[in-house]
Amino acid sequence: MESTFFSIVNEQTVGQHAIGAIGYRHSGGGFHGSLLHDFELLVIVICSGEELRMQIEHGIKGNLKYQMMYISSEDLLGWVADGEHQEIINCFLQGEIIWDLQRRVVGLRSQIMELEQTLQEQYMFREFSRFLRRYLEAKRYSEDGHFMDAYRSVVDALYHYACIELIEKGIQPGQRVWDQLSHHSSVVYKLYEELTESKETLEQRVQLVLLACEFSVMSKMAECCRYLLKILNSRHEPWTIQELLKHPDLVLVREELPMVLRKLVYRSLVRETPSGHQSSNAALRQIRYWAN
Repeated sequence: MESTFFSIVNEQTVGQHAIGAIGYRHSGGGFHGSLLHDFELLVIVICSGEELRMQIEHGIKGNLKYQMMYISSEDLLGWVADGEHQEIINCFLQGEIIWDLQRRVVGLRSQIMELEQTLQEQYMFREFSRFLRRYLEAKRYSEDGHFMDAYRSVVDALYHYACIELIEKGIQPGQRVWDQLSHHSSVVYKLYEELTESKETLEQRVQLVLLACEFSVMSKMAECCRYLLKILNSRHEPWTIQELLKHPDLVLVREELPMVLRKLVYRSLVRETPSGHQSSNAALRQIRYWAN
């Protein structure tokens, strides 16, 4: 790390809550992306304390323009768990350590990498849930003859399908998913090219991709929904939909969860049973779910 970087940030200049700092310089020319803007350097200062919220400073040292971000370690871990701010996380993992108080930044990096590995099934389920929602949406539009709307939903469905393929390859999806996937042998990338570049009619292109998506729903459902199936198996009693919607590990798929659950029942991956407790109306009983 160049000496000018050390003159930008050190233990004395960043405050008592800072535990370390990372410097990230964009390699090569071209567009630096939304995070770096036109700055030559991003400095991420890691702080302790849950009360801290992200702060940003813009500065210049000699001829070097930089952006400095103050981020709490708790926020970083939360972003990893929620799949947010991937560009910042990548810069934190790939940048060079400027200084590190008691090797806490090194420890945080290791913790994040382990957490990303642990969360792989959660990421997979989240992307599959969103893929399924967009696929069913596109199918409904197509059946009603609204092919422009179906096209839009198919593009969104393929995006989430692409994220699934990246996760399967051990790659964390970033902001440039199609660019990431273009360097690998990919079924979904070929489908995307077929949808956007084929000389067939719009209706034919949409129908072709929907057919491929239907096969993917059938073949990938068990693997991609393993995360939900584990939650269903985590206790002896079957679950109501209300209990699942309130589960802290399913917050990010709350909108898609009822739809996914019914698809799993239809595919016989999840079983349903009437609740043993009757409501005030003796004819009404809640449905409960458990994994096969």
